[in-house]
Order: sequence, then C-alpha cells, then structure tokens
Amino acid sequence: MKKLISIVVPAHNEIASLSSFLEDQLLTELSKIKDYNFEIIFVDDGSTDGTLDLLQEYSTRSKNFRVISFSRNFGKEMALTAGLRYARGDAAITIDADGQQPPKLIPTLLEEWEKGADIVVGVRDHYTKHGFIARNGSRLFYWLLRRMGNHYTVAGSTDFRLISRPVLDEFNQLPEHSRITRGLIDWLGFTPKYVKYTYGTRLAGKPSYNLKKLFRLAIDSFVSMSTTPLVIFGYIGVIITLLSGLLGLFCLINQYLLGDPLHLYWPGTLQMAILITFLVGLVLISQAMTALYISSIHTESLGRPLFIVNKKESRNL
Repeated sequence: MKKLISIVVPAHNEIASLSSFLEDQLLTELSKIKDYNFEIIFVDDGSTDGTLDLLQEYSTRSKNFRVISFSRNFGKEMALTAGLRYARGDAAITIDADGQQPPKLIPTLLEEWEKGADIVVGVRDHYTKHGFIARNGSRLFYWLLRRMGNHYTVAGSTDFRLISRPVLDEFNQLPEHSRITRGLIDWLGFTPKYVKYTYGTRLAGKPSYNLKKLFRLAIDSFVSMSTTPLVIFGYIGVIITLLSGLLGLFCLINQYLLGDPLHLYWPGTLQMAILITFLVGLVLISQAMTALYISSIHTESLGRPLFIVNKKESRNL
C-alpha cells in the first residue's frame, strides 16, 4: 500500500501566482511521483483577493485537495500549524505558494525520509536575490539566535521541509501561541537532514511579509525560544554598575583627594548628568525586554484558540 504524503501550503492573497504554482509546478511534479499518494492541504489565511474561490474550485476535482479557510488573517505561523494539524499523511511537506521554494525538490525530501530522516530541511542560499537590508538582516538574525543559545536552527533553514509522522504528532501537542514553526520543530530535538536549494523568484504579486512583519517574527523568535535576552541585560547591568562605580571612585580621588592633577575639569553636574542619562537608557531597554516577556505570558494565559476555521468555506476536511 502506498504511503500518504500531506503537502501543506499556506496562502494569503496569492491569486496572481496560485494557478501557475499549482499547474506548472506542484501538480506537475507530484504527477511524476508514482510511489506515493498525496493530499494537498491549502490553508487560506484570510485572503481578500479571490484566492479562496480558486482553491474551492480546485477542491471539487479531488477529495484529496483540501481547503482550510480561516475566519480572518491569523498569520503564516498559524496557517502552517493548522495545515499540520489536519494532515493525515505518513509525512507532511510544508511549502510556500509563491514559487520561491521548488516543488521539484520533493523527491529528494522523500528520498532522505526513506533513508531514515525524521526531518528533512530545505536550506536556501538566502544571501542572494535580496536587498541590502533583508540580506544583512537575515545574517544578523541567525547570528543573534545562535548567541542566545539556539544551536539547533541552521542559518538559511526554511519552512520548506518534510516532517515524519512521529515528529508531526509531537509538534501538534505544542500549545503556545507565540510560535515560530521552524524553531519549534527544531526544538523537538529530532535529528534533521539538510538539503540545499537555490531560492527561486516569486511567480507574481508582492510578498505578504514586509519588513515590519519580519521584524516582529524575529522578536517572537527571540522571546519564545530563549530567555537569554533577560540574562544578557542582567550581565550588562552588573558590568555598567561596576564601571560606573570605578568611574565615580576615579573622579572622587582625582577631583577631591589629589586636586585634579590631570586637569580634567569635570563639573559635578556634568558627571551626574552623563551617568544618569546612560543608566536611564539602560533601564528603559531592560524594561522593554521585560515587557516582551510579560506580553508573551499574557497571551498564553488568555488560552484563546490558535486559529479559527470557517468550516462553511472549507472543503474536504
């Protein structure tokens, strides 16, 4: 009996590229693979451009083409979560609908899975085909992530990956709301296999993830995956306290005990103003970091559902 593979595709306002992605890429590649059965799960993340209508049309062709329709936009991470929760396959493959992640790599993912890998991660050449800000921002993100103790997320790893059934079952038990799908899958601890690929060009339209959303995603990654930021600022506070104490002692000895032999002529008010201004800035930064964690705790304590499915608009669930 053939194994069932679930293909999970989040989509938000992808009407411009959807038909091309499905007909020319995904369905074409899947038709070449004869050793498996496939179900395709599209998660419409509150699209407003006709994406849902087109997906519903495709769903009439096969019961293995399933559509999950959100009641509103919940974000890509929740769309991936919903798709993986509804996946029935022996393994699931997550892929974007914009054509930048190549479906032709699916046979390679399946081959590595059959060799025994529980997770097969697509790693992109993410320093090409990007602007200066996105390219260097990505480098900075992964550098900071590793410095904060996350040694299991490889730079350039993406949501284009295969997840075996055991990993999928464990992932579906994770309850947190502030979630980074790839980070949580990596956190589970299953040994991954990495497959490199060249990042493609978007088929059409504009990406939903702007710099603001990417920045928020990075912040969520730091807050949800590590408590290191709090520890870092604790160490900084200790260092600043020691340095400011030594500086104060130096000023005291130089100005008042030795009669200012170095001729620095630092007025007391200037010394105090500089010290207070610096410490106030440090306190504000520390409070901002603490506020992020308090916000995360508040979100988790609400106990709201991760997403809401509009069953009237969904198909073949």
